[in-house]
Amino acid sequence: MSALHQTQSTLKGASARALWASTGAFTICFAIWTIFSIIGVRIKEDLGLSEAEFGLLIGMPILTGSLVRIVLGIWTTRYGGRLVYTLTMLAAALATFLLGYATTYPQMLLAGLGVGLAGGSFAVGVAYVSPFFPPEKQGTALGIFGAGNVGAAVTKFLAPFVLVAFGWQAVAEIWAAVLAVTAIIFWFSTEDDPQFRARRQGAAARKSLLSEFEPLKNVQVWRFSLYYFFAFGGFVALALWLPRYLVGVYGFNIETAGMIAAAYSIPGSIFRAYGGALSDKLGARKVMYAMFAVSAVATAILSVPAGSASGAMPIMVTPLVFVVVTFVLGFVMSLGKAAVYKHIPVYYPTHVGAVGGVVGMMGGLGGFVLPIAFGYLKDVTGLWSSCFMLLFVIVAVSMIWMNVSIRQIKREADRGVPSGALAR
Repeated sequence: MSALHQTQSTLKGASARALWASTGAFTICFAIWTIFSIIGVRIKEDLGLSEAEFGLLIGMPILTGSLVRIVLGIWTTRYGGRLVYTLTMLAAALATFLLGYATTYPQMLLAGLGVGLAGGSFAVGVAYVSPFFPPEKQGTALGIFGAGNVGAAVTKFLAPFVLVAFGWQAVAEIWAAVLAVTAIIFWFSTEDDPQFRARRQGAAARKSLLSEFEPLKNVQVWRFSLYYFFAFGGFVALALWLPRYLVGVYGFNIETAGMIAAAYSIPGSIFRAYGGALSDKLGARKVMYAMFAVSAVATAILSVPAGSASGAMPIMVTPLVFVVVTFVLGFVMSLGKAAVYKHIPVYYPTHVGAVGGVVGMMGGLGGFVLPIAFGYLKDVTGLWSSCFMLLFVIVAVSMIWMNVSIRQIKREADRGVPSGALAR
């Protein structure tokens, strides 16, 4: 084998290890990040929490995981994804272990902030994985990495049985131990990404900290953020809210509700890899249009009132219809999540950490804000389906903004405006 072939083989092996190790680690991180979706139901019963308090509890890890994404993304660019990813997992594992010893609502909220560090791993993984792959393969690679969202299903499948057998505290302790072991395996099975190695060896200039934030002045970044607020934030919010919704509306027990919510999470996660490949093949813009169109129809159907606080309003959406439409919604959300991140290394190849971090932050904030809004709307209106009414509004606004922006871009392109100026 020639030296060139040996080098190519080594690089290919490093890329594969980085992708699959990162995906596996993100799967466990996501299982940790959504842990309150199951144990939160038992905690709600133990502490007698209101719907709004429950929404705040399950959203607290999402808040931390969202806010730290931009910082972790930039740190990954500056200090390397291998180090930042490992330290992030170890910190989240410690916080999750300590959660098992929380006894009051404020203590659980505080522990939830630490648990949320697991969610910040997404920004680290995106900035770490993308330099290993050429632009024409980044959509597929990041789609595979993002399929780690299936970790939500891992929690929903397994946590209810551990909870019933040993208590919610055991769930926290076991999940923490698994994450700590994952961090160690990741450290010893991966290597630094090519861009970081080049900067460390002096082959590439190191950007100033201020220049890392330069692309955030583009309106386009915030448009992508709104898309991700729905596609990812809506997915996370529903993954957290569905067990409670199914128990409250249809009277399912927690084990059955957890299994259905897990089944929702699986296609909404695994098919993200397909969404990445589809974005590489057809273009991310077409995938986004399809995602918004189907989501608008799905959320409109699910907005049909499904009961009231007094029980006076009949259930008009049957369990079968609800499950089928929700699964369709989760599927197209998975395509949309991949399509959004296909844009980032294409438009901002040297600022993936910062742009990916802020887009991921806004998506994660959706996962924090939306469950609280769901609980508030339920308390105020008495309608369980009010959560889907809110999602329909977000879809409509996103689709209108996207269409207006693309039309403007095409008009300016026809007038000969440079494509670099079309960041709308």
